[in-house]
Amino acid sequence: MLWILTVVVFTLVRCGNKEEHGVLSPQASIKAMEVEDGFEVELVASEPLVVAPVAMTFDNHGRIWLAEMEGYMPDTLGTGEEEPVGRIVILTDEDGDGQVDDRKIFLDSLVMPRALCLVNGGLLVAEPPKLWFYEMKDDKPRGRTLVDSAYAEGGNVEHQPNGLFRALDNWIYSAKYDWRYRRADDGQWLKEKTHFRGQWGISHDDWGRLYYNDNSSNLSGDYFPPGLGAGNPNQRRVAGYGETIVADKRVYPIHPTTGVNRGYMEGILDSTGRLVNFTAACGPLIYRGGLLSGMNAFVAEPSANLIKRNVLHAEGFRVVGKQAYEGREFLASDDERFRPVNLYDGPDGSLYILDMYRGIIQHNTYLTPYLKSEIAKRNLTLPLSMGRIYRVFPRDAKRVVVTIPENTDSLISLLAHPNGWVRDQAQRTLIDRQAIEVATKLRNLLKKDNEPLPAVHALWTLEGLGQLTSDDIRIVLEHPRWEVRAQALAALTSLKKTVAPDQLKDLLTVAISPQDTVLAPYAMLAMASLANERFPEIPALSNRLAEAYANDRYVSDAFISGLGGHELTYLDEMERKKVDTSTVLHRRLVAVVDAINEKSKSKDQALLAKRYPKGTVLFQTACQPCHGEDGRGVSPIAPPLAGSEWVKGNKERLMSLVLYGLTGPVDVAGHTYKTPEVSGEMPGIAHNPAIGDAELAELLSYIRNAWGNNVGDEVLPEDLGAIRSRFGDRAEPFVQSELHKLFGKD
Repeated sequence: MLWILTVVVFTLVRCGNKEEHGVLSPQASIKAMEVEDGFEVELVASEPLVVAPVAMTFDNHGRIWLAEMEGYMPDTLGTGEEEPVGRIVILTDEDGDGQVDDRKIFLDSLVMPRALCLVNGGLLVAEPPKLWFYEMKDDKPRGRTLVDSAYAEGGNVEHQPNGLFRALDNWIYSAKYDWRYRRADDGQWLKEKTHFRGQWGISHDDWGRLYYNDNSSNLSGDYFPPGLGAGNPNQRRVAGYGETIVADKRVYPIHPTTGVNRGYMEGILDSTGRLVNFTAACGPLIYRGGLLSGMNAFVAEPSANLIKRNVLHAEGFRVVGKQAYEGREFLASDDERFRPVNLYDGPDGSLYILDMYRGIIQHNTYLTPYLKSEIAKRNLTLPLSMGRIYRVFPRDAKRVVVTIPENTDSLISLLAHPNGWVRDQAQRTLIDRQAIEVATKLRNLLKKDNEPLPAVHALWTLEGLGQLTSDDIRIVLEHPRWEVRAQALAALTSLKKTVAPDQLKDLLTVAISPQDTVLAPYAMLAMASLANERFPEIPALSNRLAEAYANDRYVSDAFISGLGGHELTYLDEMERKKVDTSTVLHRRLVAVVDAINEKSKSKDQALLAKRYPKGTVLFQTACQPCHGEDGRGVSPIAPPLAGSEWVKGNKERLMSLVLYGLTGPVDVAGHTYKTPEVSGEMPGIAHNPAIGDAELAELLSYIRNAWGNNVGDEVLPEDLGAIRSRFGDRAEPFVQSELHKLFGKD
């Protein structure tokens, strides 16, 4: 039976953990968990069958394909992280009792593998910096193709692309990345620009909208289809993408969690020593298993040994949410080594948890002396080579493990299954088999007005098979549910090479003729995608829609996303017409043009990279993941470096900030950055023995002269030595007022 979301009063089941320290067996670790009343936790697999799990996927037989990152942080120095000890393994439940009893190595001798995806009869594997596609037969690799030599280039292990999530639109998306992939019919791999998303883990809902987060936030996501709106390289952000879905970042551990990286700072822990807000949020999952009612988002927090539950709902095309309850968690553990790092739906409708099960979870790039001490006090470095997989489900639910069939008619019927994982897998299987013979039956599903989800999957299956036509789009545009009509607009752009421009215009005209304010952003995003392809029939139509919605930020940003390279021309045209300069469209277009002009004034980054090679590499590893390749900041993580008085001003102040960190609100270029707009803290690197003063001096020289900062001076290693001598072994980060008092505001 379904667990009813509207039940407010519940109790927590807790069996307790009598051991204060040390490693717990899987059974004892389950007993150390508090889980929401009515739910049950079961062990699926544990060491030695599972070692340091970080990512997984199920195949059609219900087997688990697992990426094991055994090289991660063997000690607080990260000694041996470059050793080839990672693996991709296949886990099987041979006797059908619900627990894994067989382990087969598919790939070994990998260095820090971090993501995988079953697609087109093979396996995508991310082994930084490369992305490989392995063809296979009988569960063995039979040759490989280099898909991308720079998939995870630069950045440290906490800030490299991951996820490889095969979405509803048949493209593969990643967290911490702004490119997407797809394998063409001829075997070639396509790579396209998309929106930058999240940090670790990525998920989607029934309508294909993507969700993600960063370590300090609860849940972010997109209101609109993932493949649209990223066509203008001059546009920093498009409204409706990267939106905060759940702003509340509070967490409720069931035991003191002093072993978090900045536990010494005021406000990080409460009076009982428990973490107050997310500090390692990851692995977000929009649960679609069919055993819970409503829309639920789960987020892992390995630093506090818990899993958060959020409740979401739609307000038009916007998705908003809140924590399911206050003061409690969906699942929380007394076991400090319980480290949930990723969450998944499964073939039986359960929620699956990857538990890395280890003491050290923070990477040494940002490891503070405080946390090193906490690790040493409680002997958390060892043991290594452990890991668990759990499933959680409503105790009274009727769970049925679905094996994906061979028969195509059965696959089509599964497009209506209540378990979203099953629907997704049926769609992917039909596409991977290139089952074009089912096109007629798929089109029959498009006409079923009372079943929106099968219609949506049928639409995208046709698209994946290369069988989608303008007639199919026209049928779906007549569906009574606006969410389904929105899918037609998203899929329409895939016809740009096979359908005449006048037909595309006719379809768009049909879509926007009712002046539907909910569908208007979708229509504009579709037109912007076609405008990027220079369809001459589209601009007049998109211009009319832009004028009609000139004060709508979603439509305006969608329109600008199709203006790449023509922003100034359109702005001049607006000013010749003497349009209202107070409209959202005008103001947002002016901002983009200003950014283009500023970018054109900046110094050649390639020359700077040659001048400061070590500093450039350090920037890419330690700074770029949060501040952006262009120095303009990454929301919701960090403010800009370009034009920042903190970078361009007193270099002693900058050196102090970088060495020892900065916490709290910070003023940059007249704007106060604070949570949730940014994470609220920049960690210092003074105590990281892997970063020497020579390369750090190059880094600071680089950023002081990059992106138009053009200070013209250099920071020397001896300058950093003087700052280290002045502040010694200082552990706590600075606050803005303290730095102003010490060094002034200039």
